[in-house]
Amino acid sequence: MDLLKIKDPAFLKDMTIPEMEELAAEIRKFLIESTSVTGGHIGPNLGVVELTIALHHAFTSPSDKFIWDVGHQSYVHKILTGRADKFDTLRQQGGLDGFPKRKESPHDVFETGHSSTSLSAAAGMAIARDIKNEHFHVVPIIGDGALTGGMALEALNHIGDMGKEVIVILNDNNMSIAPNVGAMHNMLGKLRTSGKFKRAKKDLEAAMKKIPTAGDKIAGFAERVKDSVKYLLVQGTFFEEMGYTYLGPVNGHDYQDLITNLEFAKKVKGPTLIHVVTTKGKGYAPAETDKRGTWHGTGPYKMETGAFIKPVTTAPAWSEVISDRISELARMDDRIVAITPAMPVGSKLEKFAKEFPDRFFDVGIAEQHAVTLSAGIAAEGLKPFLAIYSTFLQRGYDQVVHDVCRQNLNVMIGIDRAGLVGGDGETHQGIFDISFLRSIPNIVIAMPKDEAEARELIQTAYEFEGPFALRYPRGNALGVDISGPVEALPIGKFEVLMEPIDGAILTFGTTIPMALEAAMHLRKQGLRVGVINARFIKPLDETLLHELFAKKIPILTVEEALLAGGFGSAVLEFAEEHGYTDSVTGRLGLPDEFIGHGSVEVILEEYGISVSGIEMKMKEMLTHFGKLKANLL
Repeated sequence: MDLLKIKDPAFLKDMTIPEMEELAAEIRKFLIESTSVTGGHIGPNLGVVELTIALHHAFTSPSDKFIWDVGHQSYVHKILTGRADKFDTLRQQGGLDGFPKRKESPHDVFETGHSSTSLSAAAGMAIARDIKNEHFHVVPIIGDGALTGGMALEALNHIGDMGKEVIVILNDNNMSIAPNVGAMHNMLGKLRTSGKFKRAKKDLEAAMKKIPTAGDKIAGFAERVKDSVKYLLVQGTFFEEMGYTYLGPVNGHDYQDLITNLEFAKKVKGPTLIHVVTTKGKGYAPAETDKRGTWHGTGPYKMETGAFIKPVTTAPAWSEVISDRISELARMDDRIVAITPAMPVGSKLEKFAKEFPDRFFDVGIAEQHAVTLSAGIAAEGLKPFLAIYSTFLQRGYDQVVHDVCRQNLNVMIGIDRAGLVGGDGETHQGIFDISFLRSIPNIVIAMPKDEAEARELIQTAYEFEGPFALRYPRGNALGVDISGPVEALPIGKFEVLMEPIDGAILTFGTTIPMALEAAMHLRKQGLRVGVINARFIKPLDETLLHELFAKKIPILTVEEALLAGGFGSAVLEFAEEHGYTDSVTGRLGLPDEFIGHGSVEVILEEYGISVSGIEMKMKEMLTHFGKLKANLL
């Protein structure tokens, strides 16, 4: 079959199982070939090929609603709904999104990118369906890793209590990004291996059929025997006690098993949960044998060998720079504990976990718990380091406010992937954390310009008593020498990199190099613009700001983050508070909108956050300032 010619999934209704098996092979081949060029979430998608085909065979999308939890496993769904011809643009600016996107297709009924959201959305859709007296199936597909999220459990409880007709597909591949952890994971593991229960139940049912119907007592006894065996051998009554009809475990790569259970679920009254067991990375050896989560999401790779195609660099990843320094401190101070919500690989904490197994905690996909767990550890005098992606820290916001900052607890939050992240797009851009953290009392927010300064800021956080948030970007650091001594920096102290005479650029982190280059260009034109490393986003260096505003020179702030409530806003607030109303200030940053997927460099250029953009903006400000000064004279 030519996958590029698929327009909608209706053709699957008439397919035989052998034809579906052939289609699955073609889709796997297509996915491996296409993502080897573009990169993407190859492991999750290879694992759900048969499941997705079976779902579209059994249900009718988009009248029946598929909600893909996290959404990174929706590539097969996109192929079957007519988007295979766009896969060469996957995760590229203006191209196919790596997650469900409502504007892309009517088959994408709900957008996801963060885990554990599908069940709540499904509950809402089922409620709306019933209020409107409509008739369609609501089918959330949620992974075993996502089921550890508190929101998923809240929704699971609500759906069971309401008794709404929702068909939950639990895609159990024994992995999230990294291997799963927790009691829920262990319970599902028991269910996966419950073949002995199936056999025992089948034998009992066969024996009972031979017993003559001698009244309600025998029938009741028989049911109690079945239930006793069930409770004894499987503790999978968890879902049934919550009000679900539990079906499974189902072989997620066996069409007969899948279709039989899906068709049965359509006839069940009330909520149903189908426990589908799949293999992540199925059909591609490097991904299928991956136990670390390396093949969860990748950049381009060599299809024949599975070797990743990476830019040549000798610089370590930012995450590695941070985790290595935390490990150094942990060797000297046994109060240091590391916590992460399901990101030990991405946050480069595997070495810490191996060296300090009793002081490392991967809590699974449970960001709120991770934050308050850190607070509890700090309340007892230890020094927790919480490594969490910027986009996931949003999920623990109340806990940062209520449990960490309000109590002024000694928690260091490592905000990984701060700033733009490229291909993952809107749901993952780390551009909100400055805005939502800056308003919280007690917290310090900082971002280093290079590895050496990162180590100094970690030392600062280590010696500081209170909440400290250290932002660092995705990708590799700059490769600077880190062999020198590490000393703590004064809290709130900026660094003058180029002396400002005619104008000043205030920036931090990833935008420092472009600001320095822009300032050099301006100096060649006779414009003596300086650059300030505003490494402390909160608190501000008020002494230096007073000096700059007193000079009555243009001040430009630059940030790879939202302008609304960002660092530039903080500088403007300072100017207003201290009466610097005649100053010429400007801001460069990201606008009040969600930023789509694409190359970080291209996105920054689009919004003027570049060498040329900074140069142009500063020249405009200097021109305006010159005219203003002339008018005053």
